[in-house]
Amino acid sequence: MAIGNITPSAATSWSKPVPLPPGTRTDSSGAPIKNIMLLTVPDAEFSLLRPELEHIGLPHRYVLHAPGERIEFVYFPNDGMISLVVTAYDGRSVEVGLLGREGMAGTSVTLGFPLAPYLAITQIPGNAARIRADVLQEILPLAPRLTQEMHRFVLLQGLQMAQVAACNRLHELEQRLARWLLMCQDRVDAEILPLTHEFLAQMLGSGRPTVTLAAGMLERAGLIENMRGTIRVLNRKKLEDAACECYRVVQHFNGGLGLK
Repeated sequence: MAIGNITPSAATSWSKPVPLPPGTRTDSSGAPIKNIMLLTVPDAEFSLLRPELEHIGLPHRYVLHAPGERIEFVYFPNDGMISLVVTAYDGRSVEVGLLGREGMAGTSVTLGFPLAPYLAITQIPGNAARIRADVLQEILPLAPRLTQEMHRFVLLQGLQMAQVAACNRLHELEQRLARWLLMCQDRVDAEILPLTHEFLAQMLGSGRPTVTLAAGMLERAGLIENMRGTIRVLNRKKLEDAACECYRVVQHFNGGLGLK
């Protein structure tokens, strides 16, 4: 499945400058920058940002923005994973997007909207460089490449959200779980993912027993190992085969964001 006529083979090639190696740049505290977006912009533009970049830890369940809340800071994750979540009035929630070192949290600021449309919450701990939203808005007119990279991220993240929404409606939970685990691993680059079945159920908009059954099927096939509070990816290639075609489309978009 693909969005419109976009397929992994026929989609537009999202070429972009090659980012500097992680750690080449530092924030105002001297902490290394690993965020792909911040490693991609020219030196002149990064020099405008650096004095304003604040290093911050992102512990598990740290809320970056609440829906409807005015965005005070824009975050550029160096590692870890952030989920974008929609919560219904009855308390049920579903993940509509995720991001890691390839992007930023607080994208609506770049489009002139000061309020957060989703809950942005850390699901896999890490750290980030953050900047005050009002300061970033003052810098953007002087930083055309950064503005371009932010707009690129907004576009590609929107395409990913559309593909994931279609996937959630059309594909079986086992395929969706495989796709989601792969998307997580793309961002944290580790074989062990600190994810509980309860969390996976919330993110996939399903019941925990159903997710446990789906995870058990992947485990019996030798693709993952379910451990207490974590999931180990044992065979990524076979996990890709178990996922629906949506992952290949999303992976193509990931290439445009600097993820492999």
